Amino acid sequence: MKTIDDLQVAGQRVFVRADLNVPLDGTTITDDGRIRAVAPTIAKLVERGAKVIVASHLGRPKGAPDPAFSLAAAAARLGDILGQDVAFATDTVGESARSVVAGLSDGQVAVLENLRFNAGETSKDDAERGAFADQLAALADLYVGDGFGAVHRKHASVYDLPRRRPHAAGDLIATEVGVLKKLTDDVQRPYVVALGGAKVSDKLAVIDQLIEKADRILVGGGMAYTFLKAKGHEVGISLLQADQVPACLEYLARAEKRGVEFVLPVDVLVSAEFPDLKTKAPAHPDIVAADAIPADKEGLDIGPKTRELYAAKLADAGTVFWNGPMGVFEHPDYAGGTKAVAKGLLDSDAFTVVGGGDSAAAVRLLGFDENAFGHISTGGGASLEYLEGKTLPGLAALED
Repeated sequence: MKTIDDLQVAGQRVFVRADLNVPLDGTTITDDGRIRAVAPTIAKLVERGAKVIVASHLGRPKGAPDPAFSLAAAAARLGDILGQDVAFATDTVGESARSVVAGLSDGQVAVLENLRFNAGETSKDDAERGAFADQLAALADLYVGDGFGAVHRKHASVYDLPRRRPHAAGDLIATEVGVLKKLTDDVQRPYVVALGGAKVSDKLAVIDQLIEKADRILVGGGMAYTFLKAKGHEVGISLLQADQVPACLEYLARAEKRGVEFVLPVDVLVSAEFPDLKTKAPAHPDIVAADAIPADKEGLDIGPKTRELYAAKLADAGTVFWNGPMGVFEHPDYAGGTKAVAKGLLDSDAFTVVGGGDSAAAVRLLGFDENAFGHISTGGGASLEYLEGKTLPGLAALED
């Protein structure tokens, strides 16, 4: 896979497929981590005299313009980070995009409006997707893929466009792939995996692979309750995917057979009501044993004994991969479990990888130093699919 160091970019129009899919509160960016992650690649291209065209998706608009999902705020924030003006096109391949790109001088940057405002970006029809890729290709001479959070999508700007122009991986993607190879090909042991998040179904495929590679798997978050149910415990009104109980039983049995420690919560924080994430009003949860959740209450975080247990299981790790929060970390009364796992990573001497998505957001929200971790991925879903052994369309398209 070529990198941007292999491209002659001076004076060239370079299309950078970035991931500027940042969370917004109205027009205010609440976490600019993904913008900061791609900025070094863009800055390098600027320094080398390229005319840089940055494109991304944001959210899930329905193939038509929607002001709620505009990239205008992201473009402004990118300009702040780069320390230069960034032009903004109010469409993707229309008059505004053509005009803005035509007006770029060497070393200048433009951001196109949300790619998903055009139905061709996400179309499952190859012809429709290809037609949109042709329009994007007309704007550029070279292509740089650096939106790791989207490489698992077979979308026009991710998969079809690099086939139409000389292409290379940006520095962010090169780093992400290098880190993930350390989790698959060059693992320092003990290898500990901490998995959380809401749905167990989202993690079953990666668990299937990690049982063959990991030494310990620690489970928290909403997905833990389906595993607790599989062990015969009452889970009250906790998040439960009853149809996944047989699969959870199978993985528990496989882990035991292979000698992999599969660690579930021993206590949890419960409440009869889900917390108010806007007002952050005190929730006053109860602490109960994981096998004694009341029928009318919901588990919302791992308890203090589980936090100590998980910290101990992380302490001697050589490699740690963490994906998914341990509870409703957005509320201070249920952030303790996620905070304990993050601190467990930092207190170990392990090579630590935070697998993007909510885990990366939690690191920033809870005030941890991002640079203290070995790597914080920008792609939760992409990271998981890579570890599952899947071929990621966006990476395949960058291979020569």
